[in-house]
Amino acid sequence: MSKAQRIFAGKSVRTLRDRHGMKQADLAKALSISVSYLSQIENDERPLTAPILATLTRRFGMEREDIAGESSDARAEALMQAASDPIFAQPLDEGLASRAVRQMPHLAERFVALHRAYRDAGERLQMLDEALGAGSHDAGRLPWEEVRDWFHDAGNYIDVVDRAAEALAQRLARDGASPSFEAMAALAKREYGFDVAMAEGDRLRSFDGYRLLLDAAQPAATRRFQLAHQLAQVALADEIALVIAMSELASEASAALLAVGLANYAAGALLMPYESFRTAALAERHDIDRLTRRFSVSFEQACHRLSTLQRPDARGVPFFFCRVDMAGNITKRHSATPLQFARFGGACPLWIVHEAVAIPDRILTQLAEMPDGVRYVSMAKGLVKPSGSFARPPRRFAVALGCEAEHAASFIYADGLDIAARAAATPIGTSCRICPRENCDQRAFPPGDRAIVVNRDRRGTVPYDIA
Repeated sequence: MSKAQRIFAGKSVRTLRDRHGMKQADLAKALSISVSYLSQIENDERPLTAPILATLTRRFGMEREDIAGESSDARAEALMQAASDPIFAQPLDEGLASRAVRQMPHLAERFVALHRAYRDAGERLQMLDEALGAGSHDAGRLPWEEVRDWFHDAGNYIDVVDRAAEALAQRLARDGASPSFEAMAALAKREYGFDVAMAEGDRLRSFDGYRLLLDAAQPAATRRFQLAHQLAQVALADEIALVIAMSELASEASAALLAVGLANYAAGALLMPYESFRTAALAERHDIDRLTRRFSVSFEQACHRLSTLQRPDARGVPFFFCRVDMAGNITKRHSATPLQFARFGGACPLWIVHEAVAIPDRILTQLAEMPDGVRYVSMAKGLVKPSGSFARPPRRFAVALGCEAEHAASFIYADGLDIAARAAATPIGTSCRICPRENCDQRAFPPGDRAIVVNRDRRGTVPYDIA
């Protein structure tokens, strides 16, 4: 194997080991190498040698192209994404990125790492903004925040859980269809020994190991999702435990919250199996209403699932997804795009999602442009979740789903928007304290990294100018 053809496949080897539930010592023994040598391979400090590559292909049935291709493709994609940042004059074409990764893997990784550090610096400024806004907020992250950030860092796609849920769905339904409530309940009784019953109460789901009680006052899609959650929790317990063990979260509370989040993730993957849902979404141009009927899920569930379609060998359109409550707090968030949300609320008031909260059951669309020049097409819909009782007010919020304008042809909600017109885009930002826009009629606070100039003889929309 020549130097130009060296294969750095750390990600592929780690994925292979995780998929087979092996520890480093187990795989090192199978490859007849030391654990430290394997660790260097997995961290891309050493390439695969011909004997190791031969053992991988013979022992695990992998082809050389699979190992090299997945690794180089992933690196090339990361390099292209970093080089497509608007701070650069021109993006990097696929051929040049692939050649750079193949011939100069360490240089490519350092470029990606440098760009990540640049983005992290921006996020630290964003965290400073939120710390200023939160006032007495603790310096350390709370468990809820830690788990939310863990999903974000994982790209909101958990391969081992997603594939296991897809396999379970195939056992319960044919031709990639969504498993029915009855089929899941029957499997729960037959293989895991618990019954499913309905009862009105103040909990969506209650499980004692023998019986699952679901809130009869909730919509069918909600009850079905809660059953899928409980079934995934027991059927995919090993896969969920493996991910938690590798998460390195700081506290038991964080690990417990991650377990809940992974079961929710698995429930979505069970009701909307990856390949069939991705195929349907592309065919329907991501029409949420059609997808909800086809897979018998709620509007929010379909939106959230679309944001997880980032399987390396079969990616969907990269979407951002979030949920906003009546006070403007972002209670769910994920972005497979360069768009980043405010961490604890305070999102840009010009974003259409805030208007949607006040107008339930109506879809609003928007073409927006961030300060870095990237434009996004987004849709937002206000939703109301019933409480089942007059004594308890229903939950009101809005969900938003969007993608970069370059994907507009695949997003039905972009129809009717003038994507080409520069003046048609609404200028938005992440939050006021990190938004550099100087002439915004909705500015609530000055940017945290800029000085202000106050002129007592002149007044604009706000009582200061930005230096």
